[in-house]
Amino acid sequence: MLKNYLKIAVRNLWKNKTYALINVLGMSVAFASCLLLFLTAYHELSFDKFHENGKQLFMIYQQIGAKDKSETMPAPLEPALRKEFPQQIARVSRVVGGDNYIRYNNKEVVENVQFVDAGFLNMFSFPVLNGQKGAGALRNLSSLVLTGTTAKAIFGAENPVGKTVQMKQQERWVPFVVSAVVADTPENSSIRFDALARFEAEADYHRNKDTWDNRYHSTYLQLIPSVTQASVEEQLRGFVKKYYAGNVKNLKRDGGQPDEKGDLLSLRLLPYEEMHFATDLGGGSVMAIKKSYPYLLLIVAGFIVLIACINFVNLSTARSLSRAREVGMRKALGAIKSQLIIQFWGEALILCLIALSIGSILAWSLLPELKSIFKSATSIEYLKQPVILVSLLLGFLFITLIAGGYPAWFITRFSTVKVLKGSLSIGRAGSLRNVLLIVQFGIATLLMICTLVAWQQMTFLQNMPLGFNEDQVISIPVNGGVNGRQALKLFRDRVAQEPNVLSVTGAYKNFGRGRDGSTFTSIVGFEHKNREVKTHWQIVDYDYLKTLDIKLIAGRDFSPQFATDSVESIIINEEMAKQLNEKNPVGTLLNVNPGQPMRVIGVVKNYHHESLKRTIQPNSLILDPKTPLFYILVKVAPDHVPATMAMLERIWKEISPKGEFQGSFLDENTNRQYQNEKRLSQLFISAAVLAILLSCMGLFAIAVMVMAQRTKEVGVRKVLGASVSSIVLLLSKDFLKLVITGIVIASPIAWYAMNQWLQDYAYKITIEWWVFAVAALAAILIAFITVSFQSIKAALTNPVRSLKSE
Repeated sequence: MLKNYLKIAVRNLWKNKTYALINVLGMSVAFASCLLLFLTAYHELSFDKFHENGKQLFMIYQQIGAKDKSETMPAPLEPALRKEFPQQIARVSRVVGGDNYIRYNNKEVVENVQFVDAGFLNMFSFPVLNGQKGAGALRNLSSLVLTGTTAKAIFGAENPVGKTVQMKQQERWVPFVVSAVVADTPENSSIRFDALARFEAEADYHRNKDTWDNRYHSTYLQLIPSVTQASVEEQLRGFVKKYYAGNVKNLKRDGGQPDEKGDLLSLRLLPYEEMHFATDLGGGSVMAIKKSYPYLLLIVAGFIVLIACINFVNLSTARSLSRAREVGMRKALGAIKSQLIIQFWGEALILCLIALSIGSILAWSLLPELKSIFKSATSIEYLKQPVILVSLLLGFLFITLIAGGYPAWFITRFSTVKVLKGSLSIGRAGSLRNVLLIVQFGIATLLMICTLVAWQQMTFLQNMPLGFNEDQVISIPVNGGVNGRQALKLFRDRVAQEPNVLSVTGAYKNFGRGRDGSTFTSIVGFEHKNREVKTHWQIVDYDYLKTLDIKLIAGRDFSPQFATDSVESIIINEEMAKQLNEKNPVGTLLNVNPGQPMRVIGVVKNYHHESLKRTIQPNSLILDPKTPLFYILVKVAPDHVPATMAMLERIWKEISPKGEFQGSFLDENTNRQYQNEKRLSQLFISAAVLAILLSCMGLFAIAVMVMAQRTKEVGVRKVLGASVSSIVLLLSKDFLKLVITGIVIASPIAWYAMNQWLQDYAYKITIEWWVFAVAALAAILIAFITVSFQSIKAALTNPVRSLKSE
């Protein structure tokens, strides 16, 4: 029986090769897209889910009022928490770090070293491969834990445990003993490191260990299993009153607004498994994304599969008339409904299996490209997990039931008598087909509108004036173990006679995100005339304003002619001047450091020193020769840029032989801040193109079927004098009505969705009417071209032949 079903299925598919090919092609593309998007979404949703204590792990953050959140904490918070919450908190660990130089014998490497507390490896599940386990690995202040890859890079085949290495801290080389080797941090981990050392061994620890005003690290808690997040947050209100009384008093004095619980300042807990989605906390890491992003991937995947399924259903039901006699004869010969359903569903299953095979090969071949586009570390290895395999299998069966189940059920409902008499009508199938076509083009239109809006917003962000010269300034990260200020001096000397180098300066932090991948900010708070003020803090060198073409609107720039500029002078932006509320801010003394006031010597026009997702904040520039400079900024002439870049690279290699030249223009750096937006735009564009192509394939096939059924009508109309254009319009208008209905339904949905998305931006576009007009016109034009191809063919057919064939 099954063999007979299989033979019939293969024969039917071979007989109707065009429709089978359209279905296989559409479903293959849909399966490939769905698989790739599913893997990407799964990777994002799997972040930080591998820790055994995951449900008890939290990051503590500070909230001022209802919106101002910060993950950075002061060093004395950790011992205070252990003292005040011994019955609620099992462990606490502070985490801070970045790139550090480690050397062993004559080998020197740059690695991401994180300074943590002793219980870190008991809290987080990073398996120990060699050496001491748990808290023992970080028992001593000189202990160093390496990942497997880092250990191999430093020691090769040697056993690293017990070996002494040196780590550069500021300008000193400090010895550390390797106590353990752990597995490399997974790609889906928010905390990433190459090495771990004790928090107390961090260079600035002793200066900050008792200072509550300096917040510079993250703090993580492991609660006792029986303790809830809500109960600890409630008890933290008393903790804040005890340890943050001065901060709360200042906020109250300055008119701070309380949050929904009535707190001016509060400490809250964020479940660690939500870290990857904490975009409002400075990100928990550079990798943070909005939680809606992976779900958006799944929705788009669902849209694409839905369109392919609609094609399948429409083609199957449209072909039902051609198979009606087959069904009638089978019923007359004794076939029961279940046998017929199995037969027709089996044909759909064969098509879907072929499509799945082709789609899987497509997905595998396109995975590297997808990882590049979406900057994702997703892997085909996820498919080896039983949960994923079962989910995909159930999803495949569900899709085949949708795509093949309904047509099979519909065809088997034909009346045997009506079929054999030739009086069969499929009106309900036509109604369903119309609804499905509306859904198809509604989805395609929605994705086109989203694509246009996302593209507009990206273009707006990239073209918006930032208030500084981003096109001619190159940012060079200082690396290779050289001192930033010494490197800057050498660099100035080397390029002094170069005509294409117009100006050089240095800075503590970069604009946007450079090729070194780092991005950070520094905020300082102090009292001014009995009010607390806060400002972003940037350490710079001479010629900073000149190099960046930042406009000075009052006072003067830093100058070597004024010896006091390096210790007591400060330049502020307009927003900072507004916060000081001084009639003439130039000359104002600011009590930034008690006993050492700083004098405002200049005010600059506001410029965007952060992402355009935020409004311009108060910003201050100082020289501070004691603080290292991590970036050299070079303004170059617009001519001969490639040659100039090559020259700068050559000079940098001379200054820092062990370093890497990572120079990039500031416009590149600022554009890197919008990687998620670029990924979203690319996603919408890809999805819109696929949706339109699949919709057109289905529409084309339906048009072929409909034109074939209306051959006699076309012949009669031509005999009666109808023109080709009138016939084309007549045959196309029914389809265009469906497309327009889909556009009308999709437009308000798209407007609402994109309007909500734009709320994340301080600077954003207004969604214009023409966006909907362009999307609608494109959808109508594409549909008309698709349908009219068959309409013209039918209209040009010789009426004698069409009437004779009937």
